[in-house]
Amino acid sequence: MLKHILIASLYLISAGASANATLTELETRWLRAAAPVLAYSQQLKLPIDITVQPKARPGDVPLAMGFDGGRCKLVLSMRGNPDAETILDKVPEQERTLLIEAMTAHEVGHCWRYAQGVWHALPAGFAEVGDEQAASADLLADARAMRETRREEGFADLVALAWTRRHHPEHYARVYAWFEAVRADPPAARSAHDTRAWIRLARDTSVFESTATPFEDVAAAWSAGLLSDE
Repeated sequence: MLKHILIASLYLISAGASANATLTELETRWLRAAAPVLAYSQQLKLPIDITVQPKARPGDVPLAMGFDGGRCKLVLSMRGNPDAETILDKVPEQERTLLIEAMTAHEVGHCWRYAQGVWHALPAGFAEVGDEQAASADLLADARAMRETRREEGFADLVALAWTRRHHPEHYARVYAWFEAVRADPPAARSAHDTRAWIRLARDTSVFESTATPFEDVAAAWSAGLLSDE
């Protein structure tokens, strides 16, 4: 039933070449948790398709956003993925739906940026400064790409928290604590997922504005985090 609701009301779900493949119990559970965010995304007419990978590749995360042909691709990589729910290992069963919803809001935050045509763009009033050095042009390009990804991850983390503030304010502290713990130990300082500069700012919900969408709610906080990240 859930699969048909999602296909009819939200987006086309495809598993490999077959749009009619049966969803697994795990995929169904995650999509059910994601449904409020996906329904909201449809209201905004964000160009999102859901793709279910027929077999996960080594290192795939369970939920990710990609882009292709002007559309956003929300990719579930759970089949054959022993680490599909590792990120939730320490989370009580009754809290997992809430956190999957927040993770979906994070991914949809990426799509919103892409759909707005501002992917990897700085907000008005910001510009790249300084003379970054590296041993080679390739290393310099890698450093720039990592910096741009980190900024987008910071934006998306804030969107997840802004979504929670709007829809589950009574659980904000719990969701915030989870994001803080997940981001507390990045592979390296200033790596692509080192969003601590933004997470620190969001401890208090007063950092968020009250605008038309959670994506716009985070504008001031994201800008403040950009300054802290330099």
